[in-house]
Amino acid sequence: MAKPYNTVSTLEILLDLYWDDPIAFAEDMLGLDPDEWQREVMMDVAQYPLTSVRSGQGVGKTGVEAALVIWFLCCRPNPRVVCTAPTKQQLNDVLWAEVAKWLESSMVKNLLKWTKTKVYMIGHEERWFATARTANKPENMQGFHEDHMLFVVDEASGVADPIMEAILGTLSGEENKLLMCGNPTRTSGVFYDSHNRDRSRFRTHRVDSRNSKRTSKANIQVLIDKYGVDSDVVRVRVYGEFPKAEADAFIALELAELAASATVQPRGDRLHLGVDVARFGDDETVIAPRVGMKVFPLLTYNKQDTMATVGRVVAAGKEMQADNPNLRFVEIKVDDSGVGGGVTDRLNEVIVEEGLTGWRVIPVNNGSRATDDGEEHYENRGTEAWAIMRDLLQEAFSKHLQGEPVSIELPQDDRLVTQLTQRKYRMTSKGKLALERKEDMKKRGLDSPDRADAVILSFVTEPEMVYSNQRPAGW
Repeated sequence: MAKPYNTVSTLEILLDLYWDDPIAFAEDMLGLDPDEWQREVMMDVAQYPLTSVRSGQGVGKTGVEAALVIWFLCCRPNPRVVCTAPTKQQLNDVLWAEVAKWLESSMVKNLLKWTKTKVYMIGHEERWFATARTANKPENMQGFHEDHMLFVVDEASGVADPIMEAILGTLSGEENKLLMCGNPTRTSGVFYDSHNRDRSRFRTHRVDSRNSKRTSKANIQVLIDKYGVDSDVVRVRVYGEFPKAEADAFIALELAELAASATVQPRGDRLHLGVDVARFGDDETVIAPRVGMKVFPLLTYNKQDTMATVGRVVAAGKEMQADNPNLRFVEIKVDDSGVGGGVTDRLNEVIVEEGLTGWRVIPVNNGSRATDDGEEHYENRGTEAWAIMRDLLQEAFSKHLQGEPVSIELPQDDRLVTQLTQRKYRMTSKGKLALERKEDMKKRGLDSPDRADAVILSFVTEPEMVYSNQRPAGW
């Protein structure tokens, strides 16, 4: 029979041995072999109140966060540890799950009890614990007051300023600490400032994915080849650098990244299908399904003729209606210029032939003049459509900064995010905004923004339909 733990004497030993040495604790108690940068971060958290780490992807930042959570719980008396992240998925499925993984295989698993929202010292549930709180309300971060506190903020670039300010306002004691980690997606906010204007207050670290033994160098090269050695995607996800935030980028990377990490419930009885049509060659035909403010994963195809595209669109609409009986109407917005015209014509025929009640096709010519509302500001309908998307993303971002939920969801699709954020704009001689032409994008070595165009088409509305309660015949 195994000898039972003497909790008091075990804790006394842990506090005595590892109070200032999280590296030794991680090695001895958790079996973790920290990288050099992880060792530096661990010691900074032990010795300083504020630590901030910007990094590329896959370098092991969640592992070091989890190790520090368990170390602080075992090596401080009556501690409070608060773990947070911008989304419930990031918090529960990534950070909190990582804590569970390391705790389960550790030498201290008989001291601590893990639950879905709390890890606590057995016998001291009320005052000795770590908790998981989603960073969506400032009040979630308030009300914690102990001599020994640690806040761990994962993907800190995505946490709104009011929430970060609530955290900073809570850290008033000498043994109150903050660790922020994340990909540096935003060029504003508390996380950005910690590596720039407030740098003197923080212990800061940058971790390049190319220098980590944990990352796939082949995958890194794929990113560099696909997006460019100095692209914002590579800067953020590989180098651990903040985006350049070029003045002539039409949509900022931080806006698209935020929407791609959001979770929004689909609402309404209308399915919108944005269809950007390619035929043969390297460009993609893309179908973007949207319900309410949620864009579902994109359907992409290469090298298919227009009749095959029609079949794909009809099948996508039918499938989504079958999965959601509330979808009574289907609006198909097709880029009608070039080969898209044939898709529009055949879709109209199929709707009649199959008696698809509540379906209609809206042809959109991006090269045509803007609507009456937009003609004063935009060179053409395509620029106006992109501006509508940009305004939706900016509105969602502004609300997020005030601690409100993000109101638009894009798929987690790297190529989509890149296409949305690499397109530039210029001002015409008439003072109108004009999007960079696709031909000019290709001269810069970029993909045609097929995925972005499809998503943006899904948000296009016909002005006459917006202001009219009448529906076309057949609706």
